[in-house]
Amino acid sequence: MIIGMPAAVLEVIAEPTRRRILDAVRGGERSVGELVEIVGMHQPGVSRHLKVLRTAGLVDVRRDAQRRLYRLRPEPLMELDAWLEPYRAEWAGKLYSLERHLHRTATPVTTAVATTVTTTTSKEPR
Repeated sequence: MIIGMPAAVLEVIAEPTRRRILDAVRGGERSVGELVEIVGMHQPGVSRHLKVLRTAGLVDVRRDAQRRLYRLRPEPLMELDAWLEPYRAEWAGKLYSLERHLHRTATPVTTAVATTVTTTTSKEPR
């Protein structure tokens, strides 16, 4: 098991419903009722997911009269992004090396077609 903040965030966002909730609050505050409609789940289920997201620090909640409004807290996701950066850099380098190798070793399609046409026409009797 991975230890630390990125691991906790990864565990929380591994659940698809929680990702849908995060997508919904990314654009601004949402009430529990709005999230119930967006996610398509009963209110107790949405509330359980919101509690997990709140505990992980991924959402904030504020009271507005009788409603509770949830909004995204991007800081944990930014920490996860920073943790993933070295892996992205490593893979980007490997993909760039693969691209260079493919360009060096690939036979251009236009050359292959031109060779076929030339070979075919040169075998015809004159």
